[in-house]
Amino acid sequence: MDDNTRAPVSSRFITFEGGEGVGKSTQVRKLCERLSDQGISSVRTREPGGTPKAEAIRSFILQGKPESWGVGAEAVLFAAARLDHVNALIAPALEEGKWVICDRFADSTRAYQGLTGGVDSKLIDSLEALALDGHAPDLTILLDMDPGTAFGRVRQRAAEDGLAGIIDRFEKEDLSFHHRLRDNFLAIAKANPQRVIVLDADKDQEALAAAIWQVVEERFPELTQNRRAI
Repeated sequence: MDDNTRAPVSSRFITFEGGEGVGKSTQVRKLCERLSDQGISSVRTREPGGTPKAEAIRSFILQGKPESWGVGAEAVLFAAARLDHVNALIAPALEEGKWVICDRFADSTRAYQGLTGGVDSKLIDSLEALALDGHAPDLTILLDMDPGTAFGRVRQRAAEDGLAGIIDRFEKEDLSFHHRLRDNFLAIAKANPQRVIVLDADKDQEALAAAIWQVVEERFPELTQNRRAI
Protein backbone atom coordinates (compact mmCIF):
# COMPACT_ATOMS: atom_id res chain seq x y z
CA MET A 1 0.00 0.00 0.00
CA ASP A 2 1.45 3.40 -0.94
CA ASP A 3 1.35 6.59 1.13
CA ASN A 4 -1.84 7.74 -0.58
CA THR A 5 -3.79 4.67 0.54
CA ARG A 6 -2.33 4.00 3.96
CA ALA A 7 -4.75 3.38 6.82
CA PRO A 8 -5.90 6.59 8.53
CA VAL A 9 -4.46 7.44 11.93
CA SER A 10 -6.65 9.39 14.35
CA SER A 11 -5.48 12.69 15.79
CA ARG A 12 -3.83 12.50 19.21
CA PHE A 13 -2.83 14.95 21.90
CA ILE A 14 0.46 14.21 23.69
CA THR A 15 2.00 16.37 26.41
CA PHE A 16 5.50 16.36 27.91
CA GLU A 17 6.02 17.27 31.55
CA GLY A 18 8.88 17.48 34.03
CA GLY A 19 11.13 19.92 35.82
CA GLU A 20 13.64 22.35 34.39
CA GLY A 21 16.47 20.97 32.27
CA VAL A 22 15.12 17.45 31.69
CA GLY A 23 15.02 17.81 27.89
CA LYS A 24 11.32 18.26 27.14
CA SER A 25 11.78 20.68 24.24
CA THR A 26 14.32 18.44 22.53
CA GLN A 27 12.13 15.36 22.84
CA VAL A 28 9.03 17.21 21.63
CA ARG A 29 10.97 18.14 18.50
CA LYS A 30 12.27 14.61 18.01
CA LEU A 31 8.82 13.09 18.37
CA CYS A 32 7.38 15.48 15.79
CA GLU A 33 10.18 14.54 13.41
CA ARG A 34 9.49 10.83 13.98
CA LEU A 35 5.78 11.32 13.31
CA SER A 36 6.62 13.18 10.11
CA ASP A 37 8.76 10.22 9.02
CA GLN A 38 5.63 8.10 9.45
CA GLY A 39 3.61 10.46 7.28
CA ILE A 40 1.68 11.87 10.24
CA SER A 41 1.04 15.60 10.40
CA SER A 42 1.76 17.09 13.81
CA VAL A 43 1.76 20.48 15.52
CA ARG A 44 4.60 21.29 17.92
CA THR A 45 3.66 23.75 20.63
CA ARG A 46 4.42 24.78 24.20
CA GLU A 47 2.99 26.22 27.40
CA PRO A 48 2.66 28.84 28.46
CA GLY A 49 2.50 29.99 24.87
CA GLY A 50 1.60 28.56 21.49
CA THR A 51 -0.50 31.52 20.36
CA PRO A 52 0.29 35.25 20.24
CA LYS A 53 -1.89 36.02 23.26
CA ALA A 54 -0.53 33.10 25.27
CA GLU A 55 3.06 34.02 24.36
CA ALA A 56 2.46 37.53 25.68
CA ILE A 57 1.28 36.06 28.99
CA ARG A 58 4.32 33.75 29.01
CA SER A 59 6.70 36.69 28.70
CA PHE A 60 4.90 38.55 31.48
CA ILE A 61 5.05 35.57 33.87
CA LEU A 62 8.62 34.45 33.20
CA GLN A 63 9.93 37.98 33.73
CA GLY A 64 8.61 37.68 37.28
CA LYS A 65 6.16 40.56 37.03
CA PRO A 66 3.22 38.78 38.77
CA GLU A 67 5.34 37.44 41.65
CA SER A 68 4.03 40.05 44.06
CA TRP A 69 0.47 38.97 43.23
CA GLY A 70 1.06 35.46 44.55
CA VAL A 71 0.88 31.97 43.08
CA GLY A 72 -2.92 32.06 42.87
CA ALA A 73 -2.73 34.90 40.38
CA GLU A 74 -0.04 33.01 38.46
CA ALA A 75 -2.36 30.01 38.21
CA VAL A 76 -5.11 32.23 36.79
CA LEU A 77 -2.71 33.72 34.24
CA PHE A 78 -1.57 30.27 33.14
CA ALA A 79 -5.20 29.22 32.78
CA ALA A 80 -5.97 32.29 30.66
CA ALA A 81 -3.05 31.47 28.37
CA ARG A 82 -4.16 27.81 28.20
CA LEU A 83 -7.73 28.72 27.33
CA ASP A 84 -6.58 30.71 24.30
CA HIS A 85 -4.06 28.00 23.39
CA VAL A 86 -6.73 25.30 23.41
CA ASN A 87 -9.34 27.33 21.55
CA ALA A 88 -7.07 28.87 18.93
CA LEU A 89 -4.55 26.10 18.26
CA ILE A 90 -4.99 22.73 19.97
CA ALA A 91 -8.68 22.07 19.33
CA PRO A 92 -8.60 23.20 15.67
CA ALA A 93 -5.50 21.08 14.97
CA LEU A 94 -7.08 17.98 16.48
CA GLU A 95 -10.26 18.58 14.49
CA GLU A 96 -8.13 18.71 11.34
CA GLY A 97 -6.77 15.25 12.16
CA LYS A 98 -3.31 16.41 13.27
CA TRP A 99 -1.37 15.21 16.26
CA VAL A 100 -0.57 17.91 18.82
CA ILE A 101 2.66 17.57 20.79
CA CYS A 102 2.94 20.07 23.64
CA ASP A 103 5.87 21.03 25.86
CA ARG A 104 4.06 21.37 29.22
CA PHE A 105 0.32 21.58 29.81
CA ALA A 106 -2.14 21.53 32.71
CA ASP A 107 -0.06 19.17 34.88
CA SER A 108 2.59 21.89 35.17
CA THR A 109 0.09 24.30 36.72
CA ARG A 110 -1.06 21.58 39.10
CA ALA A 111 2.55 20.73 40.05
CA TYR A 112 4.05 24.24 40.22
CA GLN A 113 1.24 26.46 41.51
CA GLY A 114 -0.95 23.78 43.06
CA LEU A 115 0.97 21.07 44.87
CA THR A 116 4.26 22.96 45.23
CA GLY A 117 2.95 26.53 45.45
CA GLY A 118 0.02 25.74 47.73
CA VAL A 119 -2.88 27.02 45.60
CA ASP A 120 -6.13 25.38 46.69
CA SER A 121 -6.87 22.25 44.67
CA LYS A 122 -10.47 23.37 44.09
CA LEU A 123 -9.24 26.48 42.28
CA ILE A 124 -6.76 24.41 40.24
CA ASP A 125 -9.54 21.94 39.32
CA SER A 126 -11.90 24.74 38.27
CA LEU A 127 -9.28 26.53 36.18
CA GLU A 128 -8.27 23.27 34.52
CA ALA A 129 -11.86 22.37 33.62
CA LEU A 130 -12.43 25.84 32.16
CA ALA A 131 -9.22 25.95 30.13
CA LEU A 132 -9.23 22.38 28.80
CA ASP A 133 -12.90 22.39 27.75
CA GLY A 134 -12.77 18.62 27.34
CA HIS A 135 -9.40 18.51 25.57
CA ALA A 136 -7.40 16.39 27.99
CA PRO A 137 -4.20 14.77 26.70
CA ASP A 138 -4.37 11.22 25.35
CA LEU A 139 -0.89 10.60 26.74
CA THR A 140 1.48 12.49 29.01
CA ILE A 141 5.17 11.64 29.11
CA LEU A 142 6.83 12.71 32.34
CA LEU A 143 10.60 13.07 31.96
CA ASP A 144 12.10 12.45 35.38
CA MET A 145 15.58 13.41 36.55
CA ASP A 146 17.35 14.35 39.75
CA PRO A 147 17.02 18.16 40.03
CA GLY A 148 20.72 18.62 40.77
CA THR A 149 21.65 16.85 37.54
CA ALA A 150 18.99 18.75 35.63
CA PHE A 151 20.23 22.11 36.85
CA GLY A 152 23.73 21.24 35.70
CA ARG A 153 22.17 20.99 32.25
CA VAL A 154 20.38 24.32 32.70
CA ARG A 155 23.60 26.10 33.64
CA GLN A 156 25.51 24.51 30.76
CA ARG A 157 22.78 25.48 28.30
CA ALA A 158 22.76 29.07 29.57
CA ALA A 159 26.55 29.32 29.27
CA GLU A 160 26.52 27.90 25.74
CA ASP A 161 23.79 30.35 24.72
CA GLY A 162 25.53 33.31 26.35
CA LEU A 163 22.65 33.69 28.81
CA ALA A 164 24.41 32.80 32.04
CA GLY A 165 23.01 35.91 33.74
CA ILE A 166 19.44 35.33 32.62
CA ILE A 167 17.39 32.95 34.73
CA ASP A 168 13.62 32.90 34.41
CA ARG A 169 10.95 32.96 37.09
CA PHE A 170 11.13 29.25 37.95
CA GLU A 171 14.77 28.43 37.26
CA LYS A 172 15.82 30.84 40.00
CA GLU A 173 14.00 28.90 42.75
CA ASP A 174 16.30 27.02 45.13
CA LEU A 175 17.00 23.32 44.71
CA SER A 176 14.65 22.28 47.52
CA PHE A 177 11.75 23.78 45.52
CA HIS A 178 12.67 21.61 42.55
CA HIS A 179 12.96 18.48 44.69
CA ARG A 180 9.41 19.12 45.94
CA LEU A 181 8.33 19.80 42.38
CA ARG A 182 9.76 16.48 41.21
CA ASP A 183 7.93 14.65 44.00
CA ASN A 184 4.69 16.36 43.01
CA PHE A 185 5.04 15.48 39.34
CA LEU A 186 5.58 11.86 40.37
CA ALA A 187 2.48 12.06 42.57
CA ILE A 188 0.45 13.26 39.59
CA ALA A 189 1.77 10.32 37.57
CA LYS A 190 0.86 7.89 40.32
CA ALA A 191 -2.67 9.30 40.47
CA ASN A 192 -3.09 9.07 36.67
CA PRO A 193 -1.39 5.80 35.62
CA GLN A 194 -3.53 5.36 32.49
CA ARG A 195 -2.44 8.72 31.08
CA VAL A 196 1.01 9.50 32.50
CA ILE A 197 4.11 7.45 31.70
CA VAL A 198 7.30 8.20 33.64
CA LEU A 199 10.63 7.86 31.83
CA ASP A 200 14.16 8.28 33.16
CA ALA A 201 15.49 11.37 31.36
CA ASP A 202 19.08 10.96 32.54
CA LYS A 203 20.27 9.24 29.39
CA ASP A 204 21.46 9.96 25.86
CA GLN A 205 18.98 12.01 23.80
CA GLU A 206 18.67 9.34 21.12
CA ALA A 207 18.14 6.57 23.66
CA LEU A 208 15.45 8.63 25.35
CA ALA A 209 13.81 9.40 22.01
CA ALA A 210 13.71 5.67 21.25
CA ALA A 211 12.11 4.95 24.63
CA ILE A 212 9.50 7.63 23.99
CA TRP A 213 8.69 6.23 20.57
CA GLN A 214 8.25 2.78 22.07
CA VAL A 215 5.74 4.20 24.56
CA VAL A 216 3.87 6.00 21.76
CA GLU A 217 3.69 2.87 19.62
CA GLU A 218 2.46 0.80 22.54
CA ARG A 219 -0.19 3.36 23.46
CA PHE A 220 -1.37 3.89 19.88
CA PRO A 221 -1.09 0.52 18.08
CA GLU A 222 -2.58 2.00 14.91
CA LEU A 223 0.89 3.41 14.24
CA THR A 224 2.34 -0.08 13.87
CA GLN A 225 -0.68 -1.31 11.93
CA ASN A 226 -0.36 1.65 9.59
CA ARG A 227 3.34 0.93 8.96
CA ARG A 228 2.65 -2.72 8.21
CA ALA A 229 -0.02 -1.71 5.71
CA ILE A 230 2.44 0.31 3.60
